[in-house]
Amino acid sequence: MSSTLFIVLGFSIIFIMTTLGALCVYFLKKPSTFVNMLTIGFASGIMLSASIWSLLIPSIEYSEEQYQDLFIIPVAVGFLLGGMFMVLLDKITGHFSNLKKDEGKNKAFKLFTAVTVHNIPEGLAVGFAFGSAFATNSPMFSAFLIALGIALQNFPEGLAVALPMHKTLNNKHKAFLYGTASGIVEPIFAILGFFLASQLTFLMPWLLSFSAGAMIYVVGEELLPELHINEKTTIGTWAFMIGFIIMMLLDLCL
Repeated sequence: MSSTLFIVLGFSIIFIMTTLGALCVYFLKKPSTFVNMLTIGFASGIMLSASIWSLLIPSIEYSEEQYQDLFIIPVAVGFLLGGMFMVLLDKITGHFSNLKKDEGKNKAFKLFTAVTVHNIPEGLAVGFAFGSAFATNSPMFSAFLIALGIALQNFPEGLAVALPMHKTLNNKHKAFLYGTASGIVEPIFAILGFFLASQLTFLMPWLLSFSAGAMIYVVGEELLPELHINEKTTIGTWAFMIGFIIMMLLDLCL
C-alpha cells in the first residue's frame, strides 16, 4: 500500500468510525454494557500502547539525536504540556457548558462539547504520526496503527454523543448529526498536524511527546474510569490488556 493511501485511509478512518458509532442511534435504544466495556477497554489498551511504543519511544530517539544530553527535556516537558493542554480544554468545556440553563440539554451539550474538543489533540496525534513518518521516511504502517487505535475509541464516542442527544432532542436524525459533527475536527486537525510535523522536524520530539501526553490523559481521565462504572470490570480489563499487547506486538514486529 502506498504512503498516500495510508495517509488518506488514516485520516478518514478516525472520522468514519465516529460516524458509524453515531449511526447506531437508529438501531439501539440502550447501548450494550458488554460491548461498551469491551470496546472502551480494547481501545484504551491500544491507545496506551501506541502512546508508549509509537510516540514516546520515537520521541526519545529523535530527542537524543537533536538535543543530546538534554534529550529528556523535550520528552518530559512535551508530555506534560499535552496533559496540561487537555486540562485547559476541559476547563473551557466546563465554562461553556455552564451557560446552559436546562439540566438535560446542559448534560447532553456538555458531553458533545467535551468529546468534540478532546478530539482536537487526537487529530493532531494522528497528523503528527503520519507527518513524522513522512519526514523521516519511516514506515507509514506504525502511524496507521495509531489512527486505528484512535478510531476504535471514536466508535463508542460517536454513540455516546448521539444517544443523549436523542433523549434530549427526541430526534434521531439530529442526534446522528451531532454525533457525526463531534468527530469532524479530527481529520481537519490531522491535516494541520501532518504539515506541522513535516515542516518542523526539529520540533518532532516535542510534538510526539505532546501527543502522547494528550492521549494518555484521555485514557486516564475519560476511558479507564468507564471500566469501573459497573460490576463487569473484568471484561474491560482483559480487553485493555489484549489491546495493549496486540498494539505492542504489531509495532515491534512489523
